[in-house]
Amino acid sequence: MSWQPELEELARRQAMAEAMGGPDKVRRQHEGGRLTVRERIGAMLDPGTFHEVGAIAGKGEYGPDGRLAGFTPSNCVMGRGLVDGRPVVIVGDDFTVRGGSADATIREKPIMAERMAADLRLPIIRIIEGSGGGGSVKTIETTGRANLPGGVGGTWLYHHTGDNLSRVPVVGLGLGSVAGLGAARLAATHFSVMTKETSAMFVAGPPVVNALGNNLSKAELGGWEIQTRSGAVDHAVETEEEAFAAARRFLSYLPGNVWELPQRLPCKDDPNRSDESWLSVIPRDLRKPYRMRPIIEGLMDRGSVFEVGRYFGRSVITCLARLSGRPVAVLAGDPMFYAGSWTADACAKVVRFVDLAETFHLPVVYLMDCPGFMIGLEAEQRATIRWGVRAMAAVNQSTVPWCTVILRNAFGVAGVVHQPASRYSVRYAWPSARWGSLPLEGGIEAAYRAEIDAAEDPQAKLAEIEARLQQLRSPLRTAEAFWVEEIIDPRQTRRLLCEFAGLAERVLEPGLRAHGMRP
Repeated sequence: MSWQPELEELARRQAMAEAMGGPDKVRRQHEGGRLTVRERIGAMLDPGTFHEVGAIAGKGEYGPDGRLAGFTPSNCVMGRGLVDGRPVVIVGDDFTVRGGSADATIREKPIMAERMAADLRLPIIRIIEGSGGGGSVKTIETTGRANLPGGVGGTWLYHHTGDNLSRVPVVGLGLGSVAGLGAARLAATHFSVMTKETSAMFVAGPPVVNALGNNLSKAELGGWEIQTRSGAVDHAVETEEEAFAAARRFLSYLPGNVWELPQRLPCKDDPNRSDESWLSVIPRDLRKPYRMRPIIEGLMDRGSVFEVGRYFGRSVITCLARLSGRPVAVLAGDPMFYAGSWTADACAKVVRFVDLAETFHLPVVYLMDCPGFMIGLEAEQRATIRWGVRAMAAVNQSTVPWCTVILRNAFGVAGVVHQPASRYSVRYAWPSARWGSLPLEGGIEAAYRAEIDAAEDPQAKLAEIEARLQQLRSPLRTAEAFWVEEIIDPRQTRRLLCEFAGLAERVLEPGLRAHGMRP
């Protein structure tokens, strides 16, 4: 006797599940400019590699004969697959089934996806649309009760949502309206992406917020500009295909989990490559800014720079890159914004990025140009100094190899935060570097007020004092006291950074760190 009838019934149920919310709901998804969850998973993974888990989980409707008459699949699709040949876990919300809300959720599915990632030590990609399995007011009626947030069993999803950050790479793709638990799952990632025209993210959407007397559209409340500038989301792209490409590229810099080391790729870019423009890229006019990104692009392997969080904390640039094929985490000051001063947002950005490097064993390269913490009333209202010392703690607590190149400014308490204080790190300075407790500009008038006021020509006296002090602040004088180890020809920088990456590779150690990364 064959079990063929049961296999045919299994195939029928699988076909029902693959139909998702039905043709009308699928059509509506496409008309909104969005792919279905199954199309997204197929585009995210290497072709033909998706192994679905729990495909026929859902709610069946049975006729008088006891046979299945109708089927509503769970609005969570999950399983395993490959990204660039590397195994990952992937879990996605099906918005065609009850808008991704709790009414159609089997909560064990997203929990199992998170557990699978943790216990098999695999990266997890969350494709999020709707509430991500979160609650709805209607849930009270459909279940006959109100759910206590978390509750028995539910706490596991919240546990893994945060705990996986210290174990495996976590990527979130917000590809529609994302609210509530879905917003939490998108924010609790190492890298998050939104689509500009078709996605939004909020704790509660416009219907709830506008009931309180507001009149906001989705974009005004939680569009990509709001969320990338607030730091809640890392990246925004035009299309879903670009979101998948960004996720693949981000994962390429990281190991599969914290018990592995980042993968070195073949590299044809000469480690000794130089560029004459580096000799003059820093203006002699201290008040004149310059563009840092071309310097980063030039120093790193060609085509390897991948910026993260461009629109948040903009006086600091954070990106992943490679040196002789080895992944590194790059911090850099951006003098185009606040002259490179560290704002509260910039400090928060540094904390999160250093934690990412520490979690996944990425050596840090810091191209420094920081005149200090941002000052003024707004800076005090934003508790900039508290965020600044948090950044200091993150740098000092890190254990990954660290290399700093001081390009121009290093002043004040923020200037201290350019290398770990308790261990050896490699440090270089360009001839354009300058440092001190505070910049001479503005400080001279305070320190020499009496002498300037007593002079016959106060402006001439100010200029005389400034010229005298500028001579004394030469980095060459600092090098006499061995307070800076090496002042280098800028044209040597790439060679020295590639050497650093090779030395760092020898001492990197995989494994869990003393503290887990927080979102």
